[in-house]
Amino acid sequence: MAPVNVTVWAESLDQLLECKMGQLVFEDFLRTEYSEENLLFWRACECYKKMTSDAEMTAAAKRIYTEFVQVDALRQINIDCATREEISENLSQPGPARFDRAQRLIYRLMENDCYPRFLKSEIYQALLEQQ
Repeated sequence: MAPVNVTVWAESLDQLLECKMGQLVFEDFLRTEYSEENLLFWRACECYKKMTSDAEMTAAAKRIYTEFVQVDALRQINIDCATREEISENLSQPGPARFDRAQRLIYRLMENDCYPRFLKSEIYQALLEQQ
């Protein structure tokens, strides 16, 4: 595996998420905070947007809804009722933008809450020291 410059992760959440290793390290950090569902949902949405088959999108949308969106979901994400309801009402209508609103909310949550704490975390600081 090629060496990774972890210092660029501090430039932006996008820089962190563009790196596979960055995502894995961030996921480990989020797990310590019991909030890895945010990254897992964001990733699921990224995969969903790349799907081309309606049948595949419909099945994936239902999986994402069941795992992350519905009330009492195993990995329920923190989104407002209106967004949750909008997804629920349009679940049978596949489209690459189906989860965009919720994904933006979760991205902002990670960017403003989890990401700054990640940059100060022992996990990230230890990686910086190894550079």
